[in-house]
Amino acid sequence: MTGKRLIVAALVLALVQIGFLGWIIAGRAAILRNGKEVVLKIEPVDPRDLLRGDYISLGYDISRIPVKLIANIAAGKFSSDDTPIVVRLKKGEDAYWQPTAAWFGEAPAPAAADEADIRGHVAEGWDLRSPDMTIAPEYGIERFYLPEGQGMAIQNDMRVRPFGIKLALSANGTAQIKALMDGDKTLFEEPLY
Repeated sequence: MTGKRLIVAALVLALVQIGFLGWIIAGRAAILRNGKEVVLKIEPVDPRDLLRGDYISLGYDISRIPVKLIANIAAGKFSSDDTPIVVRLKKGEDAYWQPTAAWFGEAPAPAAADEADIRGHVAEGWDLRSPDMTIAPEYGIERFYLPEGQGMAIQNDMRVRPFGIKLALSANGTAQIKALMDGDKTLFEEPLY
């Protein structure tokens, strides 16, 4: 008798949960179908992540790689889903590192002492057929989190003077942001833990 009660209780609980979810979905659909339409003006806000706080979105010279820099492209190709890419960097005269070459998969040889490799991923569908095209790899360093309330001010300052990011690269090219730099001045440094 206890087994039958358990099964009946489980079925009743399942029906209540399904009914509750159906009620939520039907309520939302009714509002969308019959609700009064209004238009509100959007105001700019600091970029925020609900769990981590303010952040700034970052783009780099290595965020757009010319197809002509990629040494191992098969003819007439498009990038496939989540294609790994290695970009070779070399320090420029302005102290910022610049891309000099790139490879899908692995680099054919280790970087020289004055070079570094950064590993990223290229989304599906980039046209690789023309050397004049560019692709946009992602390296996992496209956001930097800041103390609350400072995201928008830093983002605005980045439009008027040069900022940089100090990275740490592992032996396999995985990048981690170490610090946000305003010229030569360190603004924010990532804690180790």
